[in-house]
Amino acid sequence: MKSIQPQDLPDKKFYGLMVSTVGPRPIAFASTVSKNGQINLSPFSFFNAFGSNPPVLVFSPVRRLNDNSEKDTLKNLEETKEVVINVVNYDIVHQMSLSSANYPSDVNEFEKAGLTMKESDHVKPFRVEESPVQFECKVTEINHTGLEGGAGSLVICEVLTIHISDELIDEDNKIDQQALDLVGRMGGGWYSRARDGMFKIPKPKANLGMGVDQLPENIKTSPVLTGNDLGKLATFEKSPSSKESEHFIEENNHRKLVEKSTMNKIHAVAQEYLKKDEVEAAWKILLSKNN
Repeated sequence: MKSIQPQDLPDKKFYGLMVSTVGPRPIAFASTVSKNGQINLSPFSFFNAFGSNPPVLVFSPVRRLNDNSEKDTLKNLEETKEVVINVVNYDIVHQMSLSSANYPSDVNEFEKAGLTMKESDHVKPFRVEESPVQFECKVTEINHTGLEGGAGSLVICEVLTIHISDELIDEDNKIDQQALDLVGRMGGGWYSRARDGMFKIPKPKANLGMGVDQLPENIKTSPVLTGNDLGKLATFEKSPSSKESEHFIEENNHRKLVEKSTMNKIHAVAQEYLKKDEVEAAWKILLSKNN
């Protein structure tokens, strides 16, 4: 058995070992608002429940390893002491992943991820309407575990209200776990789907994805493509060129398909590419109808 002490490895390497071996971890999709009204939405997988009377949730924004800076979420929590923790199910996992990119502070990640802001009852931060369970919370305590890159800050939250989708809860207030379809975070690009097991999704690229808000309107409002589909497409910094799309169509003998198909059919073909994580190919078939 290999034994490794924290001082034996660079901080980033040791962090990688920890997140690759402690899991799957539930995801706190945390919505906050700064004192100036700037909206922020970001996921954190150092998260769990720590009591029910009072109901307490705890999560930890970690200081960035590359420059030791604080996350916008932590700054907002220190200013306002309010947060909404939205759970992440499989239907929104790609949009959640997209929101984790390091966008500037003045960017609204709800818009980048293509998620809907829903007003809360007791706190200022918005809920994620697409999330099946949303916890409105007040922050009762923040404990900083260190001041160096990789150090966490334990954010202790008391639940004020829990919102649960009607289709998940019965008359006896029991949750349908299969329908809830939660996902958990593991190491690297790996996740775990509670009802099915492990799967992998690409992490947002180092260069920022364009965001769902920048997708062409006919793609963004597609009746065929799902939120996860849009999330995958939006990880690209920019779409392929018309020339690249044309070359793809000719190379793959899709000319007749493009000429004879409706827009919905083209979107369905692109969706099949997305299911195989061939995102660039999906982009090229989607753009073909506009060329």
